[in-house]
Amino acid sequence: MENVTGNHLARVRIKNLLLRAYIGIKDEEISNQQDVVINVCLTYDASEAIEQNEISAALNYRTITKQIIHHVDGNRFALLERLTHEVLAIVMEHKAVNWASVEIDKPHALRYAESVSVCLEARRETHKEL
Repeated sequence: MENVTGNHLARVRIKNLLLRAYIGIKDEEISNQQDVVINVCLTYDASEAIEQNEISAALNYRTITKQIIHHVDGNRFALLERLTHEVLAIVMEHKAVNWASVEIDKPHALRYAESVSVCLEARRETHKEL
C-alpha cells in the first residue's frame, strides 16, 4: 500500500442519536419528556491515528457521545437553541476537534411538519505565530 503523507482531516458523523428530554415552554412540554434527534458532524486531524493505527491516537467519539447522552437524556431545556448550543460546547471541549456542527431535531414540534431543528456550528481559531 502506498504511503500517503500529510494532513488527514477526518470527518466524523454521529447520526440520529435518539434521546428523550424535557424541552419546551408549554406546560405539556415541561411535564412530559419528548424525543430529540441529535446529529453531530466534526473534523479533526487523524494523521496520528492513521499512522499509529491505535485508539489512543484517535479522537474518541464514543466518549463524546456518552457525554452528550449524560447531558441531554432526561434533563430540562426551555429552548432548542440552548440545547443545541450546550451539545456543541460539549463537542468543542475536545481540543482535537477543529470544526463541529450540531443539528437537533424535535419531532412533531409543529403541526403538519415532521420536525423542527436547530443547527449551530463552531470552528476552533488557529493562532499562527509571526
